[in-house]
Amino acid sequence: MIVRWGLDAYEGLLEELGIARPLLVTSARWTSLGLRAGKTFDGVGHHVPASSVEAATRAAEGCDGVLAVGGGSAIDTGKAVSAALGLPLVSIPTTYSGAEWTPGYGVLDEEARVKRGGGGAHLAGIVYDEELTLGLPRAESGGTAMNALAHCAEALYVQGRNPDADREALAGATLIADTLQTVIAEPDNRAARHDLLEGAMHAGAALAGAGLGLAHALAQAVGARFGVAHGAANALCLPPALRFNEPVAHAEIARFAEAICAAAEDAPARVEELARLGGFERLRDLGIPEDELDTAAEAAVLRPGARMNPRPVSAAEAAGLLHSIW
Repeated sequence: MIVRWGLDAYEGLLEELGIARPLLVTSARWTSLGLRAGKTFDGVGHHVPASSVEAATRAAEGCDGVLAVGGGSAIDTGKAVSAALGLPLVSIPTTYSGAEWTPGYGVLDEEARVKRGGGGAHLAGIVYDEELTLGLPRAESGGTAMNALAHCAEALYVQGRNPDADREALAGATLIADTLQTVIAEPDNRAARHDLLEGAMHAGAALAGAGLGLAHALAQAVGARFGVAHGAANALCLPPALRFNEPVAHAEIARFAEAICAAAEDAPARVEELARLGGFERLRDLGIPEDELDTAAEAAVLRPGARMNPRPVSAAEAAGLLHSIW
């Protein structure tokens, strides 16, 4: 993976990768950047509906690469096109989601209200630029940063953990915890935005190196069923997942707690404090009905993150965790 900073590096990266006619996959907002592309698809949908992925794949005819610009939905759509057509993907993230680091992606089955997983995207490059995050509202800033923080926490204790991912996770967690309050209080603070984006970059590398755990499984199930933003769901689902995993991952969670300036036993409470910066406190505040949480829990335990979690989780236990934050 080639990583560059600053939009002015985009043209050189395309040349380095040998991409002449990329398909730009984005939303209408980001077409104004004027980035060179052979064709443009600006119909990215929230949570990556299968219909928008199919439309984007059709739009890629005659292109020799994919350029995804936006948040996790845009980048996942780009990854799906890349995987389907074997095209190299360049991502320019405008949030802190970290989706640009993994070849896997989720596509929403709109009828069943579940996310179907896919993989095989041809990741080629990333361009980061904090200028693109300056207009990100409080909820999106806080939510996607909390998603990145969940990448860091889970990388330390999932079954795929390893020393390289640990280093990325700890570096990312420290930057995110140190800068999120400033970003929320001073949304135009470029230095803070840069540091938070750098933290998200490390978090994405940790995710790529280790994988996901229970917090993400819960968040993905909640997001698909209720249409809740992935960052918001992760902000709320990480604390109960930490409490659930503490009996079998005490040392790993203690390392995470130290990185975010908390005592080992206070890691979940510190995460809740950071989540409140973005406005996230309870699932009910997001319009989620309590009587459907058990169904969401049944979907969560079937997800890869639940299977990679250090402590096995039943549907009843997952339901209890969701009810605890309702």
